[in-house]
Amino acid sequence: MEKLDYLLIDTDILIDAGRGIEKAIDFLDKQNKKYKLAISIITEMELIVGCRNKKELKELENFLENFQVIPLNSEVSQLAVELLKEYRLKSGLLIADALITATTIYFNYYFATKNQKHFMSIR
Repeated sequence: MEKLDYLLIDTDILIDAGRGIEKAIDFLDKQNKKYKLAISIITEMELIVGCRNKKELKELENFLENFQVIPLNSEVSQLAVELLKEYRLKSGLLIADALITATTIYFNYYFATKNQKHFMSIR
């Protein structure tokens, strides 16, 4: 069996999928055939913050079972600091985006996001 590469999915795509937007759901289904789907632990936290009640939290937990959750480590954290130093003033990079981007760079994962504007200048 061939090794699957990881594709880190950004929060915006998962929000759309959770809202039942077919384009996002189809995208995840298609990518799941080619890649091992992953998310940053930052994305998991962002999605938890968006839950309005225990039912939504339980649905989120079930949904996230489809993804490998990638934790932070000291190298990812330090890389995120370097990204913020370089891109915060230039392009408005935010802390969560810096941590997610640093995760993709450090582990050399593919990255899927709808927000190309924030990430194009980094990689």
